[in-house]
Amino acid sequence: MAIGSLGLFLKSLLLPWTANALTCSPHAIPYPTLKGASFLSLTATEVHNHSVQRAWDASNFPPFDISGLHFCNVSLTYTHPGQDDVINVHVWLPMTHWNGRFQGTGGGGFATGMFDSILAVGVSQGYSAASTDGGHSGEGDDVLSPSKWALVSPGNVNLYALQNFAHVALNDMTVIGKAVTESFYGAKPKYAYWNGCSTGGRQGIMMAQRYPEAYDGILAAAPAINFEKLIIGGYWAQFVMNRLGVYPSECEMEAIENATVKACDALDGVEDGIVAAPGLCSFHSQTLLGKEVKCRDGTTVKISDGAVVVAEETWKGATSSTGKHLHPGLTKGTPFQVLAGTKCHDNGTCFGTPFNMAPEWIRYFIKKDPEFDATTITTQKEWDKIFHASVQEYNSMIGTDDPDLSEFRDAGGKMITWHGIADPLVLINGTSQYYERVEKLDPDVRNYYRYFEAPGVWHCGGGKGAFPGHSMDALVRWVEHGEVPDVLVAETQAVGGEGVRKLNLCPYPLVAAYQGGDTADAKSYACKKSFS
Repeated sequence: MAIGSLGLFLKSLLLPWTANALTCSPHAIPYPTLKGASFLSLTATEVHNHSVQRAWDASNFPPFDISGLHFCNVSLTYTHPGQDDVINVHVWLPMTHWNGRFQGTGGGGFATGMFDSILAVGVSQGYSAASTDGGHSGEGDDVLSPSKWALVSPGNVNLYALQNFAHVALNDMTVIGKAVTESFYGAKPKYAYWNGCSTGGRQGIMMAQRYPEAYDGILAAAPAINFEKLIIGGYWAQFVMNRLGVYPSECEMEAIENATVKACDALDGVEDGIVAAPGLCSFHSQTLLGKEVKCRDGTTVKISDGAVVVAEETWKGATSSTGKHLHPGLTKGTPFQVLAGTKCHDNGTCFGTPFNMAPEWIRYFIKKDPEFDATTITTQKEWDKIFHASVQEYNSMIGTDDPDLSEFRDAGGKMITWHGIADPLVLINGTSQYYERVEKLDPDVRNYYRYFEAPGVWHCGGGKGAFPGHSMDALVRWVEHGEVPDVLVAETQAVGGEGVRKLNLCPYPLVAAYQGGDTADAKSYACKKSFS
């Protein structure tokens, strides 16, 4: 055995979580081998007593403050020669209590990765964890806008940057993260896991599709699959308002939402302010036309015809001029304000407030013009052209809708997806439809991929519903011990722990049907084919 190999072997015999066996120094960590890349720098800094105050993020864990973290931050910068990109990867390595696992972490919005918060979660759980910026900033307004990287010049999309965002930088990060972890601890990670929600969920499914051997387990929540359709479909309600020249007040839309919940709440057998069975909800907003409702500020308004049309179109989802359904709509009982948002001036005139990613995508990737104003899209013909262009130009790069997961299955991988039924941003029916396509191709899909719907949960968390905050633990047990997740344990995030409701989420298409007893007790529900 060569002297270098002997040293690595002896180091691997040491407990990898023994602090005095670890050296956080760039001299002790060699550059990884990454095909097609050239490294520009590597730094290693020991971080003590790190703390993070967390709100809801894409980490698949409920908010909790983290403090006292002690880790080695290895930061690497590299480029793909000839592509004029500069990409940063951070790998955080616990100085004590490493659990022997590596975790790749996802981003959100147009951010390829989100460093501080989601990495801190991973390290607090004992993982070595990595994240990448994909070559562009993922902070502040850059999360919702690609303005700093989308175009190399007016009219010309930066396809290398988009490719990094879509998938290339994710696999690079995985290769780098595993290599740095092995160099630091003297042992390869026993298992590798992906953790992401929203964009991070899409990224996880993309890893299963394009790099099926990269991860043993993938947690891909609220995934923004069908990205090129989802992002345009998310502008549908705004387009409807622009076409009509009518922008209903937030008060009107809230009144329709509240009436919908009231009408359809009990369809699952439990009245809890949640529409758990939106597919059974037959409520139509036309029943409210002309009705006077009270607003939060004490004023009153009448439900207008415009509000009714916008509500119905938002529920129906995007369609073409021939009536073809292009993308799912909002589930009934879900807040309108994200996709069908408006604001009103003091004089009563209102205007649309779209979720920023949609008009930004249209501006930079469809029109390729930083000055383009999406509110000028007012004809169905132009809408059709924009939707078609998005699919035609970008599906093959970022679509993430390939139902063939056979290579991931054959590699022994396991994947869990959960999605909030009341998600107002990434529409859940798109995820359900994708899972059905996977199942059609492979009826035994539940042997390696399980999908769970979470009633009343918003995007990646929040809402009145029960949140599956232990999903990563369930994935680890499935991968390492063969414990199949027949349910995902979930609970509401009540303030102070009072009034917490527990619910076991069921694998799709089963639902948690109430069987009687305490509605806050998970034992009062059973996984059935229907609520009846």
